[in-house]
Order: sequence, then structure tokens, then C-alpha cells
Amino acid sequence: MSLIISSSFDAGNIRVVRQDDTSADLEIVHDHMSDFYQWFYFRVAGGAGRELTLRLTNCAGAAYPNGWPDYKAVMSLDREEWVRVSETSFANGTLAIKLTPPQDPVWIAYFAPYSMERHHDLVTQTAALDGVDYRSLGKSLDGQDIDCLTIGEGALSVWLYARQHPGETMAEWWVEGALEKLTDEDDPIARVLRKECTFRIVPNMNPDGSRRGHLRTNAVGVNLNREWHAPSAEKSPEVLSVRNAMDQNPPDFAMDVHGDEAIPANFLAGFEGIPSHTDRQQKLFELFGETLERLSPDFQRSKGYEVAARGQANMSMSTTQLAERYGCVSMTLEMPFKDNFDLPDEVYGWSPQRSKYLAYSCLDALHAILPELKAAKTQKKTREKVEA
Repeated sequence: MSLIISSSFDAGNIRVVRQDDTSADLEIVHDHMSDFYQWFYFRVAGGAGRELTLRLTNCAGAAYPNGWPDYKAVMSLDREEWVRVSETSFANGTLAIKLTPPQDPVWIAYFAPYSMERHHDLVTQTAALDGVDYRSLGKSLDGQDIDCLTIGEGALSVWLYARQHPGETMAEWWVEGALEKLTDEDDPIARVLRKECTFRIVPNMNPDGSRRGHLRTNAVGVNLNREWHAPSAEKSPEVLSVRNAMDQNPPDFAMDVHGDEAIPANFLAGFEGIPSHTDRQQKLFELFGETLERLSPDFQRSKGYEVAARGQANMSMSTTQLAERYGCVSMTLEMPFKDNFDLPDEVYGWSPQRSKYLAYSCLDALHAILPELKAAKTQKKTREKVEA
């Protein structure tokens, strides 16, 4: 029986170049109107009980080729549980995935997918809960809603947003975990957070790229996390709608949730290089990171991105733009596509469940620094009155 390989479904991405009964040469498809590619997600039928070799032959030209060494693809029989394919290897620009499917069909992906259908379930089910308000902040270029959920009634304004880069699906798994915790009526930390903070949560900022199976861009090949300095209705209405909503309710604390292809660790990136950088902001950022590191064995602060010098920040990115525009403490959370090599899991690697657990810890850390956040907000208001 010949293999049947397809990706014509929500978030799917692959192109068949050549195939026979037990092997196939495949290519990852570029994001539309963009040179970016790395996300793949496809279905294989007709191979049950036979050893298959699936070769992704254009990996050398992918957006982040350093993401392939030590990487293991994920496989699912039911699209709920995703396990690592141990016989995944990278050499000479080709990612080879060897497996013996126990059934037909099986599903192969770069990371556990978070489809738009699951996104709609998440938003609908959460919005139906007591104490949760729903609002569409605007429309994407393909006409999809930019969904926002509001939880809590406190004075501290907290914005959590994810999937500016649609292929970084661990980011929406993280949001699912954050929403589970925040809406848990029996969780004492969630009760305090809802009392002290008002959360505005955007689970998916790039629904078009998500549905189209993109790695990094929206429907017209635009990287949304390079648009925050000057978003436009023509190229980046997703960012424009969210930033306009933030202007109405400026954040005191903001987290942009992402995934990193190459670094096998969880880490934060900050705003050190912005022109108006203050000690107040930096101390809060460092306090949050220190607290999260104490609370979660899956988080660390030794690995991460190079820190920009004063005045050298890329102001087109959300974390730096928000810190400058609102004087808030903002940060980017990065999770691995591979695994946390300091605490590895050979079966699942970094996974949806671990992403959700990290979300719980992030909210625990936020709770722990609430006194400092409240004091900083009061000091900021006093200073603004004096300057006015």
C-alpha cells in the first residue's frame, strides 16, 4: 500500500517531493509572501506496521537551522497526546524521521499543534465562565477575530498575549494553562490575583498564520513582532488592534509568550536597551525572574539572548515598545521546541503540559511580587502628578 501524506487541514504544512511504499522526501512550505519556514504538520496513512523514513530535505534553508541539531519530531495517534520520535536525526541539511506507525493514520509535527479549532474551543469555554468577559479587539487580514478575555477586577493592569509567531504553539498551550489557573475558584493565588489585577489575555495574536501553517508571519508575510513601533491596518492590523486596546488600558505588567527553536531552555528577555529605561522597571523585571526561578525547576536565567546596550533596543518589538510607551515592566517568555536540557523528558520533551505548568508558576511568581508592583504603580502615579 502506498503512503498517503497530506497537510490540507488547519495549521498543516508539508509538500511531497517523492514517495514510495516506505519512504518520502518532503519539503516545508514557506510562509506566504515570506522567506520564513520551519513549522511542519502533516498526516501519514498507509504505513501501519512498516518502518518508514520521512526526510525533510530543505531544512538547511529554514529560518533557524540551529534548531535542528538535537531536535526530535513529535507524533500522535489521536492528536491529543504527542510523543517524541526518538529516531529523528539531522545531517547535511535533511531532517530524517524514522518510525513504525502502529496504526493508520498518524500525525507528525514540529511541536504539538494548537489549531484554530482548539483556540475557538478555549475562548468559548473560558468566556462562558463567571467573571470572564469577552471582546474582539479587531480583525486579522483574513477576517478572523483577535480574541481577548478579561478576568479580575483589580487596579493592576496585566496583559498576557501569545502567538505573534504562529508556529510557536507552546505559547498558546501556556495561555491555556494560565486561563485554567486564573479561573479556578478554589485556587487561593488565583483569587488574590483576580482581586488585585485585571487581566487582559490575547491567546492568539496571529490567527491567520496559525490556520495557514506559518512559522513566523501573518497572511501577507509580516512578522508581527517587528511592527509595534508603527502598526498599520494594511500590514499588521493584529498589532494595531491590540496596541490600541492597550492605549485604553495601559499595562503595569505585560508578558509576550513565545518559543525558541535553538535554545533548549526556558528564559526571559527584557527591555534593557530602551531609551527611557529606569531602575524601577529593571528591578521589577529581575525580581520576577528571580522569583520564577525559585518556584519552577523548568525555568533558569543563565541561558538566553544577548542584552542590548542602553539606547540600542529594537523598538519594533512588543516588549521594548511597551516598556518605553507605558513605563511598565514587560518581558518576553521563551520556551523550547526541543526540551529543557537541564530537566529532560525522553518521551515528551518540552510539551503542552509542561508549558501549562510553567504558566502556573508564572502566575505564582506574579502573585509573589504583587506588593512591589503595587508600590511601583503608586510611585509612578505620584511622579506623573509632580511632572504635570
